Amino acid sequence: MYQKELSYYFSSITAYIVIGLFLVATGLFLWVIPGNWNIPDSGYASVDGLFALSPWLLMLLCPALTMHIFAMEFSTGTWDLLLTKPMSLRRILAGKYFAALTVAVMALLPCIIHYVAVGCIAEPSWNIDSGVFFGSFCGLIMLACAFTAIGVFASALGKNQIVAMITGVVCCFILFYGFDLLASTMYGSVANAVEWFSLNHHYLSISRGIIDLGDIVYFLSVSIVFIICSFIIPFPFQIRIVFIICTHLILTIRNRK
Repeated sequence: MYQKELSYYFSSITAYIVIGLFLVATGLFLWVIPGNWNIPDSGYASVDGLFALSPWLLMLLCPALTMHIFAMEFSTGTWDLLLTKPMSLRRILAGKYFAALTVAVMALLPCIIHYVAVGCIAEPSWNIDSGVFFGSFCGLIMLACAFTAIGVFASALGKNQIVAMITGVVCCFILFYGFDLLASTMYGSVANAVEWFSLNHHYLSISRGIIDLGDIVYFLSVSIVFIICSFIIPFPFQIRIVFIICTHLILTIRNRK
């Protein structure tokens, strides 16, 4: 299932468009368009703009990659057929999830070019904090894991791919920044408790270059929870398949009598 799903991305223009748009957007904002993310305008040998910008782009990229995963199967009626194959639902879901995650990570890997470029133009050469860069890059990969799982969950909610993408983007925004907004209206330990549920809070923690086990566990937990929810939602379709098969068997027996 993993190879089949991965071949779907690259046999169509989906992966190329999504990855291309992501790389073009990061390149323009970091090097061409003036603003807070622009590296030459900052005057420092730093790629902090990349890690401030990328979460917002991933928020669009991951739901765009995953919107078809279940929605297309439901709308075309191939989901019921897929369940009749000798393959567990867990294996189907894992294959679809990791294929989408692979494409998302492939979009992130070329961003290392920005690190190399800044290292080359820095004075003196390579006067750049590599620990912070690779810590932040690990944070982006963890964020991609969570956003991809959320996108898969959104795709499992219905048959419309556009609705699935919009739902995925909204859910990603709420988990990434919504809790921060809510925490800003509170004070003390309550604000800290609410902020802890924010993906952004744990992403910023990793971005400091210190990879804490608690942050890794949080990202993996969010990913697993949404994958489990995606696993549960299609079950009515399984039940319907069993019902159809049982009904067919009963009618066949009756006809023979």
